[in-house]
Amino acid sequence: MTADNRTVVQRALGQLIETGSAEGIAPLLSEDFVHHRPDATTSDKARWLAAVEAALTPLAGMRVEIHHLLADGDHVVMHSRRWLPEGGPEIAVVDIWRIDGGLIAEGWELIEPVAQAAAHLTWWEEGPAGR
Repeated sequence: MTADNRTVVQRALGQLIETGSAEGIAPLLSEDFVHHRPDATTSDKARWLAAVEAALTPLAGMRVEIHHLLADGDHVVMHSRRWLPEGGPEIAVVDIWRIDGGLIAEGWELIEPVAQAAAHLTWWEEGPAGR
């Protein structure tokens, strides 16, 4: 099951990269798919696919290096580093996917510009590097 769930995520990412369109990933999402952002906002399948589609043009040519693709039960976690095209910032991304019935049912995403990572290591401290 865990290997199958990893394959679902790999296939979805492959479709997105190969087609350059969110259409390729749509059949791999459950009808009740929910995407969660760190600011506690959520998107349903249609809204998330529209947001992905809108981001594809400005992000065309983005370089992605997958550092970890881990699966445990119905969850798959991907840690990657991405370089935006034309000298844009480098970002670290953690995606968490929940698989149900062979489809992606839920997703969470954390994005951090690598240049700001050091400041975020002391977020609990008072002062400029913290709160």
